Amino acid sequence: MIEEFSPMWTNKQTWEYEQANEDLGFDMACSKPGEMSWDSKFASRDSDLRDMATDMYEPMTDGYELWIAEKDRQEVKKQHIPYIMAVMVDVMSDEEACLNFRTDGGYIVASIDTKADVIDCKEFFEKFYHLATGFNYAEQSGIPKDETEAEIYILRLQDEFDSRMKAGLGDKYLPGNADPDTEGL
Repeated sequence: MIEEFSPMWTNKQTWEYEQANEDLGFDMACSKPGEMSWDSKFASRDSDLRDMATDMYEPMTDGYELWIAEKDRQEVKKQHIPYIMAVMVDVMSDEEACLNFRTDGGYIVASIDTKADVIDCKEFFEKFYHLATGFNYAEQSGIPKDETEAEIYILRLQDEFDSRMKAGLGDKYLPGNADPDTEGL
């Protein structure tokens, strides 16, 4: 689906779409793979996509899939698919979770790719790089293809970013992906 709907939308396009479609709501259910059910404890009608995706991160890490349909329609119009994909990836980028997308019976189904390694994640997020930057990802990222070298490179970039943020924010800044509840453990 990523190839079909490329290039992915930027955050600006997503925001503009939300402004133009203020009443856009989704019916969503987070269910076991292949078992979509509105009886799920993780089902919600007429919900905000961003909020629901954030709330369903934990169940999705446990193998659940998020089934998404337009409010009261049990399907998704093709024009909404790039928006759904961009929002889902934007939410999951904070968790560095790669996603799989598919359609099933008119629904868009999103799941976390539990088999993705560092290189797979690099390639996945490269396709959505322009969510933040506003332009399409260039082929030459400078990130090494070798997994070990890629990890070292990314850690170095994170360290440099952390240093700049620490200089500007002082003790308010938590480096890397630190969780304030586990900081210092």
